[in-house]
Amino acid sequence: MRVHQLTLAALAVAASLSLTACNGDDVTGQSDPSPASTASSSAGGSSSGGSSSGGSDQGGAKNSAGKSSGGQGTAAGTGSNQNGKVGKCRTDELEITAKESTIDGDPDGSVTVQLKNGGGRDCAISGYPGVDLKTNAGSLSAKRTGERATSTILKDGQSTFFGINYPINKSGGSGVRITGLLVTPPDETKTVTLAWPGGATLPVTDGTGSPVKVGPVGNAGQGG
Repeated sequence: MRVHQLTLAALAVAASLSLTACNGDDVTGQSDPSPASTASSSAGGSSSGGSSSGGSDQGGAKNSAGKSSGGQGTAAGTGSNQNGKVGKCRTDELEITAKESTIDGDPDGSVTVQLKNGGGRDCAISGYPGVDLKTNAGSLSAKRTGERATSTILKDGQSTFFGINYPINKSGGSGVRITGLLVTPPDETKTVTLAWPGGATLPVTDGTGSPVKVGPVGNAGQGG
């Protein structure tokens, strides 16, 4: 009887150990993939989320910076003097007009000539223009006043001026009749012919110098 009890006890212990071993294998088999799966999912989520979010933010920052930079570049690029080089004003780009500008009490008559930039670009102009009066006695070239000439940058649509001074005919005689005005912008060879807006005649002089004087561009002269 005792031997039978010991045998049963031994069998019970063996069965218990076998069950414990089986349960341990099952737990180990189930727990191993769980951390690996969690890590893989977490890493994949972090990488995917971080890349997507980070890429979008960075891309947005780049786009924003790109637009800002492009805007500044465009604004700076519109500056006509960006490269420091401005071409001279050409006769064909200038709208040239003349008007009488004599003020009562002035000893001489004066005409103001306007040069308006209509060339669609900035241009530089400086110096003395060429001025000739067409008369019934031939062409009469104006002499320079000797004033200092300054350089001017004319933006499209802007104007500059110069003045012509001439003696008023107070002799009572017929004088020298003026029939036209010829203007050649500084550093140009092409001439524009205008109607003369000043006094109809000049006094006859026996001197060798021209009685008509022209100032530099930028100075309208008397009454300008």
